[in-house]
Amino acid sequence: MSATEREASEPRETPRPDKAQLAEYFRQMLAIRRMEEALAKAYALRKFGGFLHLYIGQEAVAVGALAALKPDDYVIATYREHAHAYAKGMSSKAIIAELFGKETGCSKGLGGSMHLFDASKNFLGGYGIVGGHIPLAAGTAFASKYRGDGRVTLCFFGDGSVPQGAFHEGVALAALWRLPVVFICENNLYSMGTPLYRSLSVADVSQKALAYGIARDRFDGEDVVRVRERVSEAVRRARNESLPTLIEIRTYRFRGHSMSDAGLYRTKEEVEEWKKRDPVSYGRELLVRAKMDEKDIVAIEDKVQAEIEEAVKFADESPELAYEKLAEFTYKE
Repeated sequence: MSATEREASEPRETPRPDKAQLAEYFRQMLAIRRMEEALAKAYALRKFGGFLHLYIGQEAVAVGALAALKPDDYVIATYREHAHAYAKGMSSKAIIAELFGKETGCSKGLGGSMHLFDASKNFLGGYGIVGGHIPLAAGTAFASKYRGDGRVTLCFFGDGSVPQGAFHEGVALAALWRLPVVFICENNLYSMGTPLYRSLSVADVSQKALAYGIARDRFDGEDVVRVRERVSEAVRRARNESLPTLIEIRTYRFRGHSMSDAGLYRTKEEVEEWKKRDPVSYGRELLVRAKMDEKDIVAIEDKVQAEIEEAVKFADESPELAYEKLAEFTYKE
């Protein structure tokens, strides 16, 4: 079997994470979950407006995938990007304050939920145009190859991006120019409220890779360790061989597409069945299997709760950007 036909059953061996790494993965996933829950509550209280797309249920994908990177690697994501930003090293304070429209946010409160950005972390943004960021990821990877900096670009998108022309353009150029990029389709089975069978003629998104002659992988995303191991294989390929990979990770969002979506197109039974595969609960189970003391796990949970409560308080008390400063971040002399 050639490299371009590599299937999900053939990743190279990756060292299993130790107890400290498992604890860090659990901490990140739980912090993302608590942050998202806090944001949902704040949105319901009208502390901020606009759109809010929650990541609850998909935490293992962002945390596991970014665990495969080096700090100076690049990440580009969709408008459901709070988790990716946090896993890339952005603080919960900077993220929540940004959504609250405060000056202490990562973009001075001028970007909001769908446009988190931090150049110092090489987190190059969430993007509101479906699929529009995929060619940008190819461009970032091209820059890395041109400079010879050894960096890899991870590009996240949903299944709703796959039928877009921008998906074809980005992946086709990455394949043609042999770019160090990993394209990750977070397939949560619904494009807004449209089920997969009504939006894609081929349910296996990873098969698209065959048309471009690049490697592919496909697996379920509730296990953070599995995600890290499988994405690590693609990252190695990008870094060492300058070859792109298309990965499809099957996952599920427990909430609606956005806060305005009641999710009535899904049955309660379906949602409850997927909740049995909750990645945060499974991350805790991994710590129990690793024989971490219950008091130490509870300490992580308490610390996370305190972090998010402090971040919400910080955002509440932060000032909005002064009107006279707007031009400073809009125009350049």
